[in-house]
Formats: sequence, C-alpha cells, structure tokens
Amino acid sequence: MALTGKITTEFGIKVPASKSFNFITNQLHHVQNITDAVHHAKVHEGDDWHSTDSVKHWSYTVDGKVTQAKEKIEAIDEHNKSITFILFDGDITQQYKLFNITIQVIDKEDGNAVIKWTVEYEKINEDVAPPYGYLAYLTKLTKDADAHLLQT
Repeated sequence: MALTGKITTEFGIKVPASKSFNFITNQLHHVQNITDAVHHAKVHEGDDWHSTDSVKHWSYTVDGKVTQAKEKIEAIDEHNKSITFILFDGDITQQYKLFNITIQVIDKEDGNAVIKWTVEYEKINEDVAPPYGYLAYLTKLTKDADAHLLQT
C-alpha cells in the first residue's frame, strides 16, 4: 500500500470563474462567516491573509470532527486561476507528513465555472486512510461560498 497519493473532485459552480477566484485570492478571510464548515480562522504569522509569506490558523470540521491546522499559500497562478495551499501542524500531522491542497477555477462557455480540488498527501503509515473527508469538506465550503457569491 502506497503512503503517497492524490485525490481530486470536480464540480460546477454558478458564479463566473473570475468572481470565485477573486474571492479565494482576496477575500478568503470571509469564508468563516459564510459556512459552518469553518469555525475560526486567523492570521498566525504575517500581515496579509492572501500573501505567500503569511501563515493562517484554521479550525474546521472534517468527518464530523473539529480539526485544526495551519496553512500557507505555496503558489498562486493567476493565468490558470489556481492556488496551492500547504497544510501543516495541528491535527493534520497526526496522520500526514505532507498535505497540499490545490484549487483550480475553470471557465465554462456558458459563463459558469468548474472547481477542481486536488489533495496531495503522504500518510505517516499504511494504517491511515486517504483523506476523502477533506474532499467532502472542500465541496461543502465551495458550495456555501458559491451560494454566498450569487447573492453579492
């Protein structure tokens, strides 16, 4: 059984890709106010929520359990509308040595968009299950954000 893996989910959203990507890159700190999947989020190190130099501390629910981790933006690709986040410390390190999450927002011809989440991970041992609960969490977070952005 492999210790490393990659899992993805892809689904449609109703807001344009540019609006969704703008939310992720410039307004992500508001997500804790629009979904019950996130309990609390704050800047742990640095001054800017959306800088690759800042570290954020998150409290959220995955698989019915309140989970905590720190997060840092590894890369932002404006052209492909994608961002890669590194999750570390807290509960995540009890199961994974490496945990990276990438979101890509893809334009559709009808004006809507598709969200693609990719989770790359390395488990600490073979007894740890792949992080499918994170795909469910990211899907809920995205659908809640999409519903919020439709109203703004």
